[in-house]
Amino acid sequence: MLRSYIAFDLETTGLRPDQNEIIEIGALKVRDGRVQDRFMEFACPKEEISPVITNLTGITNDMVSGARCSKDVVRDFLDFCEEDILIGHNVIFDYSFVKVCALSQGLTFEREGIDTLKIARKVHKDMESKSLGSLCNYYHIDNQAAHRAYHDALATAKLYQTLAHYFEEKEPKLFQPVTLNYKQKKETAATPKQIGFLKRLIRNNGVTLEWDPETITKSEASRIIDDILNGGRK
Repeated sequence: MLRSYIAFDLETTGLRPDQNEIIEIGALKVRDGRVQDRFMEFACPKEEISPVITNLTGITNDMVSGARCSKDVVRDFLDFCEEDILIGHNVIFDYSFVKVCALSQGLTFEREGIDTLKIARKVHKDMESKSLGSLCNYYHIDNQAAHRAYHDALATAKLYQTLAHYFEEKEPKLFQPVTLNYKQKKETAATPKQIGFLKRLIRNNGVTLEWDPETITKSEASRIIDDILNGGRK
């Protein structure tokens, strides 16, 4: 069992690191089996936090309104991580958001990690759900505020220790850190059809928006179109 590592978790505005944003980072630094330091901070996104995300996490737009931007928070988080091995539940999801934000600032974030979800899928094939909540219930791990980043990170650390206690001797390879690989997808330009549709939406809905048809990407155009259709831009 690792005695030194970073367990971390994020809350985000959605599921895609190329389109959505980090709204909270929570992490604990373990040294020689003890929590040495903690990282807990909100990040203020450019987009509104949707009611779906608020219902899931309890994080509202008011709660993040005074927070720093994600780029500033991520820079400090990279310093906090040093060169440690990362532990997370579906760790590549959280890693991908941090890496995309780091790359956007010309920073690197290359790490090894251990995924408690991957371990659970192997050793608990009979369990219908391998979510962090389900596994915490199974092992009687108390998570005082599920879907808040620091508390989920702490629960993940406890889950890792529990799984290692029961299964590392039988399945040592599962508990070996592996290189975390996430390649950021290249942005493609918006299609002429998207640009034409967006222009009509802006004109017909009286939307005030600064944008450049020459440089707007496909993902940016899709997000703006969705916002206008859902009444999110005026």
